[in-house]
Amino acid sequence: MPDVHRTVDAAWKLESAKIVASLTRMVRDVGLAEELAQDAVVAALEQWPVSGVPDNPGAWLTTTAKRRAVDHLRRSQRLERKQEQLAHELEQQHGPDATPDAEPDDVLRLVFLSCHPVLPTEARAALTLRLLGGLTAEEISRAFLVTETVITQRIARAKRTLAERRVPFELPERDRLAERLSSVLEVVYLIFNEGYSATSGDDLMRPGLCLEALRLGRLLAELAPREPEVHALVALMEIQASRAAARTGPSGQPVPLHEQNRGRWDQLLIRRGFTAMLRARETGGGAPGPYTLQAAIAVCHAQARSAEGTDWTRIASLYEALARILPTPIVRLNRAVAVGMAYGPQAGLDLADSLLADAVLSDYHLLPGVRGICWRGSAATTRPASNSGGPRPSRRTPPSAPSWSGARTRSATPHRRAGRSGRPPTTS
Repeated sequence: MPDVHRTVDAAWKLESAKIVASLTRMVRDVGLAEELAQDAVVAALEQWPVSGVPDNPGAWLTTTAKRRAVDHLRRSQRLERKQEQLAHELEQQHGPDATPDAEPDDVLRLVFLSCHPVLPTEARAALTLRLLGGLTAEEISRAFLVTETVITQRIARAKRTLAERRVPFELPERDRLAERLSSVLEVVYLIFNEGYSATSGDDLMRPGLCLEALRLGRLLAELAPREPEVHALVALMEIQASRAAARTGPSGQPVPLHEQNRGRWDQLLIRRGFTAMLRARETGGGAPGPYTLQAAIAVCHAQARSAEGTDWTRIASLYEALARILPTPIVRLNRAVAVGMAYGPQAGLDLADSLLADAVLSDYHLLPGVRGICWRGSAATTRPASNSGGPRPSRRTPPSAPSWSGARTRSATPHRRAGRSGRPPTTS
């Protein structure tokens, strides 16, 4: 029995998005579609211990769920003209082990549905993990450190809102694609960031959420291969995830980027990130978007063989471009860090001082820290050389500057605010 449960769970995690997407296309109700899919899971748990696990568990679940959908349509006497067609399509499948026939566009439609702007951001994240990740409410609640009841209520409200607002199960029109895609990418990156730098709890990272976000990002890249920002987000997450093993010390303490053992960075993830970045550049025909710019910053860090070899001039120019299209206080603060590293601490201090009037950053604990580092570095570069004849500290690499070198912003995503979690905007 435990083996059957593990097999059912694995099949559900792999196939749930396709199954729910296919059923949503049939019944036009994502809540009902998930219920029908869950009925198929219950049937598997009841039948497989007796009949044995089928050769193709995912196809078995798909076929069983579709039969229940057809039965539901017949009982409710809806879509009468479509009943025969649906039943005929089902009969054309070659038994319970046939390959699932979910159209790729169905899964993409499900992505846009679960991330629809009518839903609050927290609900989008929970519903996406539920429908596309196949996670249970208990698993999602553990990941976000809230109660299972809270997640269950979020998901239920989200489904009810989609039904009440009659949100269609369709791809957005071309003129609205960029806006809707931005919402989807925001949700995926929010999930990743919650795993990469947790906003609550004692752990710095929750690897399960990072892996789930990576899986969703890779899936989205397959479904929307011509969207450069999708590939850029994948590149950004791959490269950030590559540092996971080096981000904490023996006692679990965070290790800044400049102090990390780069030999522990995952080279496979870095290569995958570089490949995704190449795809983003190949598909992008216009000005780079925010994820493309952030991914380019991550590439600069990944290409440097050491902290001292980081191309801060390039990073500063990328932050300047990012600040033009995403002028959030956190992006501007990270730009001050990069400018200070590239052109000397006084240049960074001037930019940091210009942020003092910003209401969002006025009480943000990192702003005084950045200003203090810039001030000390600026003072060091103007201090006379000691009698020992030792060299002055370099303006390009001020004495305290390494503590800045985590200047990859987790809060550069469009809808994150400074101070929300009490954690720094920069990541290691």
